[in-house]
Amino acid sequence: MSTIRVVWGSASAPTAMASYDAALAEAGVENYNLVSVSSVIPADVDVEAVGTAPDLGPVGDRLTVVEARATTAGPGQVSAALAWAQSAEGPGLFYETAGETDRDDVERRVREGLRAGQELRDWQFADPQVAVESEQAEPGEHTTAVVLAVYGESEPIC
Repeated sequence: MSTIRVVWGSASAPTAMASYDAALAEAGVENYNLVSVSSVIPADVDVEAVGTAPDLGPVGDRLTVVEARATTAGPGQVSAALAWAQSAEGPGLFYETAGETDRDDVERRVREGLRAGQELRDWQFADPQVAVESEQAEPGEHTTAVVLAVYGESEPIC
């Protein structure tokens, strides 16, 4: 059975891209080429909230992800959230949201989005789970918050 790992991180740096890279490092996925997909969880997959990814393969490989990401130039606050629920039959959904807002706002919004997605499907879902990352941005710094669902192991990009 395959595993989808939910990871998260936040960081500040002198530029937006540097803060994003550092947030990915906090999540353990900074050395991969990320490929975003929409938010369907395949059947026969375990979803585990792990915080920081283990070694998922060689540097530079491709990782398939669902990503919630927000970056701001301080002062301010960024928050990212990922919610998920699986059905008894196996498949499920991820929903993501992020923005220059607080933890409570993104959690409320991601739960609303997940409920809307569940209503579109004729599946019996288990209780949803949510991962939220939020960080205060200091003046003169860029800050990024990320939450990612990482599908399996990395794959060669070439």
